[in-house]
Amino acid sequence: MIALLSAVIPSPAADAAHDAAHETAARFRHGAYSVSCPTCHVPAGSLCLARRSIHAARRDLYRQNPKTTGLVPLLVGRGR
Repeated sequence: MIALLSAVIPSPAADAAHDAAHETAARFRHGAYSVSCPTCHVPAGSLCLARRSIHAARRDLYRQNPKTTGLVPLLVGRGR
């Protein structure tokens, strides 16, 4: 029963991780964030105005002409 509730009611940590994943993808213009949104008219690299989602038109536009940007940049710090 607890497992079912945790799937339905996300924790604050899962909520923050989901938001951070969207912000990271938008910042580095990955996936659907590499094109501008025809629904809410935000430029490429910006989050859609709908919270925690990408508009379907933006996803479709990306799937029609996917951008090949190469590898994901490394986000690791140097230890001394």
